Amino acid sequence: MLEENAQKKMQVKNHVNEKMEAIVALAKRRGFIYQGSEIYGGLAGTWDYGPFGVALKNNITNMWWKMFVDDREDMYGIDAAILMNPRAWVASGHVGGFADPLVEDLKTKKRYRADHLLEEAEIDTKGMTLVQMNDAIQKLGIRSPDKNPLGEVRQFNMMFATNIGATEHDASEIYLRPETAGGMFVNYKNILDSFHPKLPFGLAQIGKAFRNEIAPRDFIFRVRELEQMEIEYFIRPTDWEVQFEQWRTQIWRFIEAIGLDKEKVHELEIAVADRAHYSKRTIDLEYDFPFGRKELYGLAYRGDFDLKSHQDGSKVNLEYFDEETKEKFLPHVIEPSFGLGRTMLAILSEAYTEDEMAGEKRVYLKFKPRMAPVIVAVFPLLKNKPELVAKAREVYVVLKGEFGRVMFDDNGNVGKRYRRQDEIGTPWCVTIDFDTLGENTELLDTVTVRNRDNGTQVRIAISDLKNHIKSVIK
Repeated sequence: MLEENAQKKMQVKNHVNEKMEAIVALAKRRGFIYQGSEIYGGLAGTWDYGPFGVALKNNITNMWWKMFVDDREDMYGIDAAILMNPRAWVASGHVGGFADPLVEDLKTKKRYRADHLLEEAEIDTKGMTLVQMNDAIQKLGIRSPDKNPLGEVRQFNMMFATNIGATEHDASEIYLRPETAGGMFVNYKNILDSFHPKLPFGLAQIGKAFRNEIAPRDFIFRVRELEQMEIEYFIRPTDWEVQFEQWRTQIWRFIEAIGLDKEKVHELEIAVADRAHYSKRTIDLEYDFPFGRKELYGLAYRGDFDLKSHQDGSKVNLEYFDEETKEKFLPHVIEPSFGLGRTMLAILSEAYTEDEMAGEKRVYLKFKPRMAPVIVAVFPLLKNKPELVAKAREVYVVLKGEFGRVMFDDNGNVGKRYRRQDEIGTPWCVTIDFDTLGENTELLDTVTVRNRDNGTQVRIAISDLKNHIKSVIK
């Protein structure tokens, strides 16, 4: 029975590896994501986004910004500097406590996350102390991936340190920000002074953060340079439960809007022992990635910890003055946090589809149309017929001016172009053929529109093409 279970686990693992390898290969082949510094052998935990990767990222961030900033009256967007006064990170607790459990291979000196090694051995590490992790590793005889013994488990601060100015000394040491939230908290007073907002109100930011991950892995899931979409929503202390539920609903709205299957997203209520000491409630929203159920988004009630910490650290009064009640107090904070790279990976995992069409195996990305990097591709039936190419360019220019994300493709035969666009995730392909030019008078100025998901084709008048595409974008 043990051998049978081990066999089943190996089969599942192999299937997971195969799917992830297929997604990574497609992402590179079609210009979504490349290994960072690839021609120099790469750099672990870094990835470069190609043209279609940038387009997909922009679709995600544009939708997020519209939903959480532009469509609301109570949100203020900011773009804080990556480099901050190091005292801010001391006050927030990052200098003293932003750490992961590290363990070292005693032979190769390679470093690993102790909790990851334990999780791979199916040990639940939530709430474990360093001592408990170390005891578990020793008692279970867990070894490194190279089958070597491991050293003591210790804390490893993940912040990247650098120096500012012309000389290197302790006073000049600063950090690349490990999260975007810090810049919002230190700008809270600026927003108060410039805009005099009434509670509740929020600050929103999309930006890069940097974490010296011990063991980056799972493609773009765990990286050293990441992008976050975060909100710090300032509220009255008595309103936290109502506001928490409202933001919980908004996160689910976003999940639906980007096209993730709700059945693959799960709420995990973080137990008291596992959440931050200042948090009264934290929920992680986890997604069923090919490599397992992992955190996608987070929602936390942070109390007044952050503003109080920065008020103490800066010696600047950060209290909110209520004009109506004449009260002064530190607002509390609800923090919805979204990882951009993880969102992109979830969308790619969700969209990756294998099927069979016309007796041939096919791979395509089944993006929700509004999320697709390319909405529509325009083809001339034959590349060597100037009249077809000219008409196709006319149609392309019209659609490009309307939708922006439109591609002209005349490389190879039409069948190959369809397969290429399927892998890009393009929902519709428009083909200009001889009937478009009037070979069949009844079909003059009509085009063939082919559906990505089922391969069906319909004839549509060029004059109706824009409205048709608008009507089916969801």
